[in-house]
Amino acid sequence: MTSSAVPATIQTSHLTRRFGDFTALKDLNLTVERGQVFGLLGPNGAGKSTAIKILTTLLDATSGSATVAGFDVATHALEVRRRIGYVPQLLSADGALTARENLELSARLYGLRGGLRTRRVQEALALAGIETMATHLVRTLSGGMVRRLEIAQATLHYPEVLFLDEPTIGLDPMARRTVWERLLQLRQAMGVTILLSTHDMEEADYLCDALAILHRGQLASVGPPAQLKAQVGADASLNEVFAHFSGAVLEQTGHYRDVRDSRYAAMRRG
Repeated sequence: MTSSAVPATIQTSHLTRRFGDFTALKDLNLTVERGQVFGLLGPNGAGKSTAIKILTTLLDATSGSATVAGFDVATHALEVRRRIGYVPQLLSADGALTARENLELSARLYGLRGGLRTRRVQEALALAGIETMATHLVRTLSGGMVRRLEIAQATLHYPEVLFLDEPTIGLDPMARRTVWERLLQLRQAMGVTILLSTHDMEEADYLCDALAILHRGQLASVGPPAQLKAQVGADASLNEVFAHFSGAVLEQTGHYRDVRDSRYAAMRRG
């Protein structure tokens, strides 16, 4: 529950999206408090990416409403965009540019200029832990480095809310863990609210203050990981929680090319 002292950063009310006769998202009611790491879980086609696209103003809702950082996504889309960062499943970094050039390009798009742009780019390289790789072409970097670079690109303008769609898909366990630590550093350093979608139960358990499990476009359950486990049974794992509420079993690499192929495959599956 939210309080007057800590207003919700993300709020949805009966959020629904239809594609013809198909309902991708139905009556989604969510509250994400400021500074939370909030996870969306669900099998492929559950509505996670649809929800994120609506909240990032990339897709219109059919009905219902949503606010992000205090602004309605439908009527004040520009204000929402100014206050968010977004890292999609598909690669957003340009493999033909260096890490620094990617950051410089993003900084220009965010309207950062002069000394401020230089400082933010250097800060981003440091936070991503890729200072020594700044002049390397992105296509030569490991998958973990690429993902950290993409997160750094999305936070150059100090957003209030960061959206990540499958942030560690295609990464090896060590790279995944490094990305997790960078995200927690971001929250501590910037106070950013993070909403992410994931199929990785270890990731959800490690990162998230609260989780929403979606099934066939509808909210099946929501709450802190420990609370959701308690609802299923003593000593239940998050995998068991996922299976219980979604009726699904999880299906479960590290170079730039591996990550690219994994992300494209994930997008084809929905």
